[in-house]
Amino acid sequence: MIGDSLNRRQVVAGALATAALARTTAQAAATVSSADLTALTITEARRRITARELTSVDLTRAYLARIERLNPRINAYITVVAEQALAQARALDAETAAGHSRGALHGIPIALKDNIDTAGVRTTAASAVYADRVPNADAPVVQKLRDAGAVFLGKLNMHEFAYGGTSVITHYGPVHNPWNLDYSPGGSSGGSAAAVAARLCAAALGTDTAGSIRIPSACCGVVGFKATHGLASIRGIVPMSEMHDHVGPIARTVADAALVMSVISGYDPLDPVSIRANTAAMKQGIGTDVKSLRIGIPRAPFYESLDPEIEAATRTALEVLKGLTRSTADVSLPGVDSLAVLVAETYQYHAALVADPAKRALYHPETLERIMAGAKVPLTAYIESRRNMILARNSVGSFFQQVEVLVTPTLMAPPVAIAAAQATVPDEFRIIRNTLPFDAYGIPVISVPCGLTRAGLPIGLQIIGPPLSESRVLALAHAYERATRWHEGIPAGLAGL
Repeated sequence: MIGDSLNRRQVVAGALATAALARTTAQAAATVSSADLTALTITEARRRITARELTSVDLTRAYLARIERLNPRINAYITVVAEQALAQARALDAETAAGHSRGALHGIPIALKDNIDTAGVRTTAASAVYADRVPNADAPVVQKLRDAGAVFLGKLNMHEFAYGGTSVITHYGPVHNPWNLDYSPGGSSGGSAAAVAARLCAAALGTDTAGSIRIPSACCGVVGFKATHGLASIRGIVPMSEMHDHVGPIARTVADAALVMSVISGYDPLDPVSIRANTAAMKQGIGTDVKSLRIGIPRAPFYESLDPEIEAATRTALEVLKGLTRSTADVSLPGVDSLAVLVAETYQYHAALVADPAKRALYHPETLERIMAGAKVPLTAYIESRRNMILARNSVGSFFQQVEVLVTPTLMAPPVAIAAAQATVPDEFRIIRNTLPFDAYGIPVISVPCGLTRAGLPIGLQIIGPPLSESRVLALAHAYERATRWHEGIPAGLAGL
């Protein structure tokens, strides 16, 4: 557990990590010129498109060229729709020339996790079971992005059926971490995080059931945001557990993540867990004062048994946050056991598929084993667990009476090597220990980069708020981002590529 003072080992680790960031940033600066359009944030790219200093076609071509060059090494994309993307970009440029703008993402190239339905473009969930599945309609979040002017580059690799935290188990081959290609990018939205980190898209959508947006974001040194459960529709997304499932952005900056989240949010009457909420203020949190915020630090279990380098990076991040806010205090957040709900609802979706011997044979054995575990959950256990989960959500706001936000490490340990994950299935409960509780509570949480290990692998920090406090969470995340340089890091694994 984190103590009250820095020890020598932690000081050295923090200094080495800071030096590593400076070194990788300096090395990469030589290869990232001001003319590299993929280095632009969404905000800056959008400004240039509006001012007619840049076309969406030029921006899209820059991303497609980078995908062609780097994706064979990273394996972030399953499907690239280059011609469709360029056709979209041309149409959007014509609208710009006519003085019309669709909104905040007009002309911005985005990519989608491959469990999110796209009309006429296959959506496989990284499984042989769905290798030829082509939806006939867009998921609502895709339609919202389309209406806002996003250009779709393609569909991103992931852990099969989103049921794992490494993105090593996938019909299309493991996703590689851009910081070190021998390592996992985390999961299940591994392709989404890797693509953002490698600048193969301006932002991406991922899904989060037990941490699947935040885990890969932490592993790849980017920003991952899941809002309050139900704020964005999960209809048209291959499900795991509707009581846990979230969809949200992965981006290179907090402001970009806020922008994408604000676009995809909104009530969907055909989604049984969708909620009505005013999301207009979400983006307004960016740049607002955070000096009055009180930070809660839930020591148990989130700070227990941490890797020493993650412990050191988290301590340093907390010192930065103390300087930005009013106070910090230790707090406790009761656990909520929702695994019976998660595994039973996952099995319910797959029951008909696994009953077909031909389809059952197409699942990866580890995925199938996890799915079949849900068949063993008694109905009484499911109902009791779901009831307790709802009661926990109803009461979670009371734990924010003395503090406005909570802060924890995103993960207990750094990313795992792909070879190690292939040889021995990692302990998934250790991977999701710090992330799953906030899916169970259904509250907003963001992961931001806060350090590097001595081996040059990213470390993430979570900022959590009560229900519908997205603006507050984003405000503190943005303030922390501005006070540090971690989001500026450029993956060393891409050097020379």
